Amino acid sequence: MQKNEFKNKPKTGASDYLTVKKPLYALLIFAFPIIIGNMFQQLYTLVDSAVVGRYVGITALAAVGASTSLTNIFIFVAAGGGIGASVIVSRYFGAKQYGKMKSAIYTAMISFLLLSVALAALGLIFGKDIMLLLKTPADALELAVEYLNIYFYGLPLLFMYNIISSMFNALGKSKIPLVLLIFSSVLNVVLDVYMVTSLNMGIAGVAWATFIAQGVSAVISFIIFMFEMKRFPEKSEKFFDKTELSTMMRVALPSILQQSTVSIGLMLVQSVVNGFGSEVLAGFTASMRVESLVIVPFIAIGNALSSYTAQNLGAGKNERVAEGYRTANIMVAVFAVIICVFLQLCKTPILEFFLGDELTPAAMETGAGYMSFMSWFYALIGYKMSTDGLLRGAGDMVMFTVANLINLSLRVILATALAPAFGVAFVWYAVPVGWLINFTLGYLQYRTGKWKRIFKEQN
Repeated sequence: MQKNEFKNKPKTGASDYLTVKKPLYALLIFAFPIIIGNMFQQLYTLVDSAVVGRYVGITALAAVGASTSLTNIFIFVAAGGGIGASVIVSRYFGAKQYGKMKSAIYTAMISFLLLSVALAALGLIFGKDIMLLLKTPADALELAVEYLNIYFYGLPLLFMYNIISSMFNALGKSKIPLVLLIFSSVLNVVLDVYMVTSLNMGIAGVAWATFIAQGVSAVISFIIFMFEMKRFPEKSEKFFDKTELSTMMRVALPSILQQSTVSIGLMLVQSVVNGFGSEVLAGFTASMRVESLVIVPFIAIGNALSSYTAQNLGAGKNERVAEGYRTANIMVAVFAVIICVFLQLCKTPILEFFLGDELTPAAMETGAGYMSFMSWFYALIGYKMSTDGLLRGAGDMVMFTVANLINLSLRVILATALAPAFGVAFVWYAVPVGWLINFTLGYLQYRTGKWKRIFKEQN
């Protein structure tokens, strides 16, 4: 498209900040609501686990942990699809091609709704068989299956919420998902406590609390988003565009593949931990819940840089991308130092919060060992996330995918080969090695500058 075709397009005011403001300001403004929102989202998973561990028991917490490796596959498919689709939407938004932007949005929403229904059906049919293959401890198996079945009923709502949140982020409206996440998280916590402690629903109460909170938030987000679309006067060129879907999938599919493959690999790693019994699994589950919280800033920075890259390349402002990448890595370093100090000082109170009187020596040794070791290496995942975000925003998905697959393969191979022989700690000793190689490969690709050419070829 020629530059003069952008004339007379409506201005979007504050929504253009990713392409006009200084990179530090732009990335902070974009990432901060995502960080706060995702921290609320992860906090309710912490409360889920704490309520289960304290009021239902260590076996129930192990059941939640055992099912997490499977549920994460579906969460990452939704997140990967949303991120991939948002890259295309960000490009059209940055270029002010609002008709095509709407076509991409509606195509993504319809496609992922259909996918979520299909995945929910597969989960309900094969969930128990997968738990058996993962060597779920026998005392936790039925509880894990009960939790999973309720989770799968709500899967379409999970997809709806994640896709719409990604669309808001692509339009620079990250404060809206923030408010909805806070609302959903608070509602989830209230329902958790009520259903488990007052109604005595056990692990099912935790699952139904998530279902209800997620469903209400998904419906509200859909209504708000439809009103948001009215700001753009252009009509969608097509309600469902096969060509647009094909273009979108070039970015979304590698992202989904990468996210799903990582989840499958982590599921294999989880099966190694499962073999050490419910007490070790409970300690591992608690530490993983904490990790899901502390890496939120790095995920948000990566997502912010993805939209920042896509919008600036779409607007023809290539020189801003490298400056944004340097700024993102400085932000990563600051967060990494804060997280390291926090985990080194607070690991014991954290585990007591989760398990209370159920905290056994095996659970303590596992959870504290994980947090003590991993706290020194979170900068690596931060640098990996920011590099991934830049390459994803430019549509440079080949090295992005290869680097993440190598990362995953190393983690799975080292964990499965060494942990059974030398102890469960080798599950997490392998993690920083994978992160380092993943970042190195991505950074070398960034240094080549090929991502600029790839973006031009795709547009």
